Amino acid sequence: MSHSTTESQTQISYRWVIVAIGALMSCVGIGAMFSLAIFLQPMSADTGWTRAGISSAMTLNFLVMGAAGFGWGTLSDRFGARPVVLAGSVLLGLALVLASRATSLPAFQLIYGILVGLAAGAFFAPMIAAATAWFDTNRGLAVSLVSAGMGVAPMTISPFAAWLLTSYDWRTAMMTIGVAAWILLVPAALFVRQRPAGAEVGAEAPAAEGSGGMTAAKAFRTPQFFVLAFTFFLCCAAHAGPIFHMVAYAIACGIPALAAVSIYSVEGLAGLGGRLLLGVLADRLGVKLVLVVGLVVQALVMGAYLHVNELSEFYVLAVIFGTAYGGVMPLYAVLAREYFGQQAMGAVFGAATMASSIGMAIGPWAGGMVFDSFNAYDWMFIGSVGVGFAAVAVALAFPPLPSRQREQLQPA
Repeated sequence: MSHSTTESQTQISYRWVIVAIGALMSCVGIGAMFSLAIFLQPMSADTGWTRAGISSAMTLNFLVMGAAGFGWGTLSDRFGARPVVLAGSVLLGLALVLASRATSLPAFQLIYGILVGLAAGAFFAPMIAAATAWFDTNRGLAVSLVSAGMGVAPMTISPFAAWLLTSYDWRTAMMTIGVAAWILLVPAALFVRQRPAGAEVGAEAPAAEGSGGMTAAKAFRTPQFFVLAFTFFLCCAAHAGPIFHMVAYAIACGIPALAAVSIYSVEGLAGLGGRLLLGVLADRLGVKLVLVVGLVVQALVMGAYLHVNELSEFYVLAVIFGTAYGGVMPLYAVLAREYFGQQAMGAVFGAATMASSIGMAIGPWAGGMVFDSFNAYDWMFIGSVGVGFAAVAVALAFPPLPSRQREQLQPA
């Protein structure tokens, strides 16, 4: 076996290392951020801070993470993913350690809301961009596996935080998660590599696709980017409210509290499977078709929640809903790569992620406003259905692929 063949096989194998690192980083980053829900009650009891005040740090997390994703993505285009995720790894641990030492609510809100959000934004867009560079075939699956880390987070970091709280106070538990983030992420960041120039990592790869593509400035002026970002925003604005308020809605429908929490867990598990299922289908059937179908299913199932009141019915809808909203999320990255190429992938996908984060921040707030006004969630679901079908309409307006890419995708 020649040296060049062995080297090529090593490169093919290493792309799955990149996927594994990306999944780990998205799991720890998002899991650490969402662990605030586990700390909420003991923090409030220990400090006297209001739950609304503590929870506001999460809203700040979403907004900062979205803006940071764009900034970190742009830096990864220029300097590569490794220094970006290494900086994010160091910052995440530092932010959690500092937040665990906060002595006032405003200090905690600023440290946790800004620094944790800033650190969490360093992983998703840069690692998605790195993964898409390594894959010319099975790109949908690769992106889905990286984003699957977000689905695993509630089943790993959150239980770890709850376990720590059985033996330690919230400050020690939060600091421990920060140290664990350093231990896991800093070494992993050192293994992140860019795809070697001219490397063939897929037998069916289009020869000219490589790492070319538009600059970020040019991409942002195209109708394709507007459609991508607006669809992503509407998609997240549609499902964020139902996801966040699902437990409260189930309890209002007469479901016992512990069973209502299990509905949320079923959604998370289904979302993990949906990422893999829709990623594989996108590789085989085309990403736009799978995205549109996923958005239609998401909109329909949100309307179906208006007509359920039995636990078994909630479970059935949770499986469908989780599969739909979890499955469509990675597809935006695949579309960004197909439309704009690799050159500015970090910046382009980071900007699209920023739009989605705004949608995620609006959904829970809007759902709360609806409930406070009507003492019911009906109008939240009705509004979510409308926004969901608006996302379908915008997704259908995706322009054809640029002529350069169409030519590359045609068989020789």
